Amino acid sequence: MRKQVLAFAVLALSASLASADNKPAQTATIVSQTSVDCGTKKQGKKQSTSILCQQYTVRTSTTEYQIRQQKPGSMNIFPPNTPIDFTLDKDKMKFKANGKKYEFLVVGTSALPTAPAPATSSPTP
Repeated sequence: MRKQVLAFAVLALSASLASADNKPAQTATIVSQTSVDCGTKKQGKKQSTSILCQQYTVRTSTTEYQIRQQKPGSMNIFPPNTPIDFTLDKDKMKFKANGKKYEFLVVGTSALPTAPAPATSSPTP
């Protein structure tokens, strides 16, 4: 009996720790895409070429994130108005778009302005 209680307690504790790691996904939309300089590549003794990375602006209902691909290379380019589901993990945004998983660096955030509440008119006596 005691072993069963101990086994149940261990199982319950491990399940709660496993679920604590899962962060809820948020929904957002990619609103813009730009190419930015993210380094140089040497092509000989004196020549170097700029390397471009894709940077996106991702908007939620309250926040706008600027994200950049981690490594330059042949990654997919996402068009504006692409919906994504994402989670944040420190300085990284992990998201799903078009059924595939991606991981980008968060290079900036900004809060979106809130809409002012409509003014109500009070009756004059």
